[in-house]
Amino acid sequence: MLAPLAADDTDERLAAITALGELASPAAAAVLDALGSDRLFATEAGRILIQDAQSTVSDPETGETLALPEDAASISINNRLRVGIANALAAQQILSGDVPTRLAAVRSLQRDVDPDRAPLLRKALTQETDPQITGLLRLALANIELSDDDPAMRLRAAQALADATDAGVKTVLAARLVKQADGSYVEPDASVRAAVRIALHRLDIHLSRIEWLGNLFYGASLGSVLLLAALGLAITFGLMGIINMAHGELLMIGAYATYVVQYLFRQFAPMWTDWYLLAALPVAFAASALVGMALEHSVIRWLYGRPLETLLATWGISLILMQGVRSLFGAQNVEVGNPSWMSGSMVVLDGLVLPYNRLVIIGFSLAVVVLVWVLLNRTRLGLFVRAVTQNRRMASCVGVPTGRVDMLTFGLGSGIAGLGGVALSQLGNVGPDLGQAYIVDSFMVVVLGGVGQLAGTVIAAIGLGEINKFLEPYSGAVMAKITILVLIVLFIQKRPQGLFALKGRSVE
Repeated sequence: MLAPLAADDTDERLAAITALGELASPAAAAVLDALGSDRLFATEAGRILIQDAQSTVSDPETGETLALPEDAASISINNRLRVGIANALAAQQILSGDVPTRLAAVRSLQRDVDPDRAPLLRKALTQETDPQITGLLRLALANIELSDDDPAMRLRAAQALADATDAGVKTVLAARLVKQADGSYVEPDASVRAAVRIALHRLDIHLSRIEWLGNLFYGASLGSVLLLAALGLAITFGLMGIINMAHGELLMIGAYATYVVQYLFRQFAPMWTDWYLLAALPVAFAASALVGMALEHSVIRWLYGRPLETLLATWGISLILMQGVRSLFGAQNVEVGNPSWMSGSMVVLDGLVLPYNRLVIIGFSLAVVVLVWVLLNRTRLGLFVRAVTQNRRMASCVGVPTGRVDMLTFGLGSGIAGLGGVALSQLGNVGPDLGQAYIVDSFMVVVLGGVGQLAGTVIAAIGLGEINKFLEPYSGAVMAKITILVLIVLFIQKRPQGLFALKGRSVE
């Protein structure tokens, strides 16, 4: 069966290639792939051999591994045969017994307008049992038949494409409505043009819906990132009133702690590398919390009630921390990889792609919010924090160690910032300037939500994320941020306490 691949007659070789495509077996696919990449050899006796990427030679019919014979010559191919190989490999996938393989193959063929693929698609339609794949096959076939010479065939194809959901089909449909130099349309039949316009209208509605849902999801994703970045600041600034300009660097410390844990796992426990992120969570929290407590104990404690001095001091500390990281890890960004269970994405609604890493981060941010709420409202430390926040002197009079509570509270806010750094490390590279991109947004979230209000922080973060993503397509990323800043300033002018006012009595 393989001998005709080395024949002199192109038609004979093309028939052999087509026959291999219809076998739908891994061995046949290996032969086709080797032929297309010049790794298929033929001996003078007519024996066909495959050479793999490691230069190992094998007989595809017997599976025997052997040395490449001296009389073996590489089988050359022309452009016509290359097209035949591509079609045969497509047939391999579209006629596969594996449903996911067939589904992926049909999706890849939806934008293919090669008329040579029409017989293959018709054959696949007669054999297909999966309803989803059957629908996609019909659309892929209609995509090709839209250029058929028969107006009735083109009309049926245009009507079938009214159910299309692939953005690539829009280009094919729009091309039929283009006016040529002589004033005539590419599509000469008026009824077909009307059907094409209907199909385009329905496709535009679907794509608009997908875009809206995509903006909604990515707005929630951005909001969850802002929430993790601002949650720690909601404690240090919202509850304690400390303007901490080094908060972004606490995010950075959490991200670098994640990088260090990843490095240690890769060096000493490579078999467990997929789970390094779980080990990085407590490490990042502890690293940022310790730095935060040291910062509070050594500097901020002596500056309570002096906001300008606190701002300048923490800004200087942020520069020191950034330079320290540059000296320790270098000025270049470092790569923190996603674990395999956070890699990839899921496709919903025929076009909306939801990356797993962003889905995990949204869930993680909500879990952190719940834990912080429980800590502040259901623990002894939370009781002390609320007492000191509302009336420091009275809390001190009843035995609350206000100095220790201040340090632990600042450590808690810093540790949560470290958790935010873990999340940020999964969305991009980690560098010394990582925190600078989030410090302004974090303050905006806290001020908008209401100083000291956890619920306000959550609503403000998600709201700002959604507004930003819906504005970006119309105004661009920079103008979207400027617009949001102006809106927040106007809102604060009307409602200085933010979305939620802090309840209770504050003496200081």
